[in-house]
Amino acid sequence: MAVKATVFNNGPVRLEASDPVELAIFDQAGNMFGLAGRTVISLCRCGLSANKPFCDGAHNREGFQSSCEARELPAPKPKPVP
Repeated sequence: MAVKATVFNNGPVRLEASDPVELAIFDQAGNMFGLAGRTVISLCRCGLSANKPFCDGAHNREGFQSSCEARELPAPKPKPVP
């Protein structure tokens, strides 16, 4: 199963999975956040959340604005050969 990510205009990125086992969020050191069985979480995009990396609604209080429309990304550049 895939995890569905939805980018909300002027808001967070919501991750949705059909099973809690499919949703795992890690910090830079590789430590996993305890999600308490959640299958839906929202990640902060505005940088103002007091509960980073999770959204706490600060984008609404602070007037964060960012619109994102789906588009095709260019193909990745080839990695240099050592």
